[in-house]
Amino acid sequence: MKRFIYLILAGFLFTSFSVAQNEDSKVFPIDYLGIYTGKLNINSDDGTREIAMEFHLKPTDSTDIYEYILVYGEGDSRQQRNYTLRTLDQAMGKYVVDENNGILLDDKVVKNRMYALFEVQGTLLTTFITFKDDHMIFEIAAAKRENARTTYAENEEKTEVISYPVSTVQRAVLKKQ
Repeated sequence: MKRFIYLILAGFLFTSFSVAQNEDSKVFPIDYLGIYTGKLNINSDDGTREIAMEFHLKPTDSTDIYEYILVYGEGDSRQQRNYTLRTLDQAMGKYVVDENNGILLDDKVVKNRMYALFEVQGTLLTTFITFKDDHMIFEIAAAKRENARTTYAENEEKTEVISYPVSTVQRAVLKKQ
């Protein structure tokens, strides 16, 4: 029985190590290029809805510059946003999403995940994009600056903390085509 448990544990550890090793050996963005499709779920104070979504990450003729395209909706309601992903410092995980209209969004990449935090017209938005072998997870959380709650710690420093209630969460699991 001990041998059986040992074999199961050894198999689990080997599988876990293999998966971690595989993920660690991936290079962003090269290993995640492609077209991803699925549904975007939007949960807001107004309710929940679902729309079609695509994410395209494609190479260009220029080194360290990639097509970064977001598509929302289908048919007559289809909206395509043609952005550019620019590498600033790959070793440090520094990238910028150029909306090609003067707007630049700084992104931090750690392993297979992109992080961004920005503000648009009084709304704070944070994005998380996680790449896997056969899919990606796209998430945005939004909070209105005007709804901030300021509290203070009950200590000598009276540390001020500002909390922003999240009003909208967008999440999509998009399958790689």
